[in-house]
This record gives sequence, structure tokens and C-alpha cells, in this order.
Amino acid sequence: MNIGDIVVRKSYDRDITFKIIDVKETSRGYVYVLKGINLRIIADSSEEDLELVDRNTCSDYEEVFNRKVNTSIKKILLDRSGIDIRNLNRSVPVKEKKDLSFGRPGKILHVDGDAEYLEVCLKVYKQLSLDAVGKVIKENEQPKQIVDIVKAVKPDIVIITGHDGVVKDTRDFMDLDNYKNSRHFIETVTELRNYEPGYDNLVIFAGACQSHYEAILDAGANFASSPSRVLIHCLDPVFICERIAYTNIEKVVSIKEALQNTISGAKGVGGLQTRGKYREGFPKSKYS
Repeated sequence: MNIGDIVVRKSYDRDITFKIIDVKETSRGYVYVLKGINLRIIADSSEEDLELVDRNTCSDYEEVFNRKVNTSIKKILLDRSGIDIRNLNRSVPVKEKKDLSFGRPGKILHVDGDAEYLEVCLKVYKQLSLDAVGKVIKENEQPKQIVDIVKAVKPDIVIITGHDGVVKDTRDFMDLDNYKNSRHFIETVTELRNYEPGYDNLVIFAGACQSHYEAILDAGANFASSPSRVLIHCLDPVFICERIAYTNIEKVVSIKEALQNTISGAKGVGGLQTRGKYREGFPKSKYS
């Protein structure tokens, strides 16, 4: 097996499809470093536990997540158009929402340590008509660079993501030393809050799979992962921040509303009440 091959793990009932991203020689033989294709996870495995699969293969487990993603995108777009998704298959007339003269959703800066996952997110931002700028920065470099990037981009919302995870067999989930990158996310949020203390002036989402949720929120994030230390989908931060970006600034978005279209739900992401970033305008220029 080689770097770039697509594999599943036999010992996990072939539940997640991975790409081999590195091979390490150890005293126990070769260890293969794996990255999830459809779910955000980094793992390792012996060659004996791996099975090659077709590049387009998706497990039943992943198919469920993919259906949830497509449903969330569809629902978001329908909600914006004023169509009740419950009436799509009925012969019930739907009252159209009166369009605003014009409006501007909040601008998003998304910083991630993984270029492939960020590319997926940027495609969805485009589908959702969001003004989003992506920057690939490794997790340990994010605290050093984040303020300069925010000054240059001037976003309303900042998303800080990457890879994370809890040390295997840990029992103390409050000890930061048991996490791969949570400390870096916390430091990045701290830098941002030192720059802009106002939670409604700069909205922050930070964290990744199994991140230290409580400590990231304590550092100043509006939203974070992962309350139950589960794997999250790479689009969870996108869906949360879409809700913030398209909610009027006069309204405070409830946590339940923000979680409504996420894939992982309350086990994977959570946070605090946050004011929306959508600004209505009037009148619309005849030249635009």
C-alpha cells in the first residue's frame, strides 16, 4: 500500500473511508497514517488491518452523513427563499417572503490546518452565497498569525479549525495535555479576544474533532467543539456560521437555532447566544 491509496479498516467494520497520507517505519513494522475522506479524522493502522477500496467508495455510515449535508444545504437555501420545506411535497400554496431592498451577510474568515478540508468548506460557502476567505495555516502557527490576518481580511466571523483528538484511553477530559491541538485553538482564541473583546463584534468558532470544548469557550469563543468529545463533520462550523451571517443584527440567535442544520448536533458543537451579522439596506441602487 502507498501514500494516496484509499482504504478502510477491517477492525472497525469498514465504517470510515480513509486516504493514506503517510507511512512510518517503527519497531512494530510499518504504520500507516490515515485521513478521513468524508469525515474529519486522523488515525493510524497496521497494514494487516487495511483493505484497499475504490476511490468513490462510501460506507453506509458515511452515506448517512452525506445525506445530512445535502439536506442541510437544501434546507438553508429554501429557508432563505421563504419556502417551508414541509410543504415541498404537498399541493399547499406557499406564501412568498417579501424580499428586502438589499442586504449584506457577515463576512467569514476560515483558517484551517488542512488544505483539502478547507477546499470542501469553501465550495459550500459558495453554494450558500457567503463571502468567505480561506487561509491554510497549521494549528501550531495559528496563534502567531491570526491577528494580522484578521486585520487584513476584516471579517465579521472567524472560524479556527484543523485536526485535534484526545489521547487514547484517557480518563481526564479536562487536562489539556491529553489533546493534540486544543491548546493551539485556545491560544488562537485568546489572541483574537485580546484584539477584539466584544463577542458580537467578532464572532469566533474554534475547535475540531474531540476538542476541549469548555476551555475553548472559556478562552472567548462564541462556539466550539466538541461537548461530547466526538468526531465532527468539517461542515459543522460552516453551517453554524451561515446562520449567524444571515441573521439580522437586531436578533440574537439561540443556540438551538444555530445547531439546527449541523451534522454532529449538540454532541459535536455548541456555544453561546450570539447576535446575527446580517445588515439590511435601503434603497437598492438601480446600478447594482
